[in-house]
Amino acid sequence: MVFPFTVYILRTSDGHTYVGCTAHLEERLRRHQAGKVHYTKDKLPVQCIAAFGFLDKYKAYAFEKYLKSGSGRAFMNKRLI
Repeated sequence: MVFPFTVYILRTSDGHTYVGCTAHLEERLRRHQAGKVHYTKDKLPVQCIAAFGFLDKYKAYAFEKYLKSGSGRAFMNKRLI
């Protein structure tokens, strides 16, 4: 099954994580590696350490928002990475 929306977690060169959501994961990862994403451009290279597929765009964006919250970051660090 192909999922049209993906929430992804990157590890940056300085050890931090970046959470994003996209409909085109490969293209978005290329943009990160090329330095075209503001947050990660000075933290290259980045490595995709997790990706989660969703059928519903709103559920994908809600999960991304959750992972960026305090409790979501704790969940991510304990259970996902």
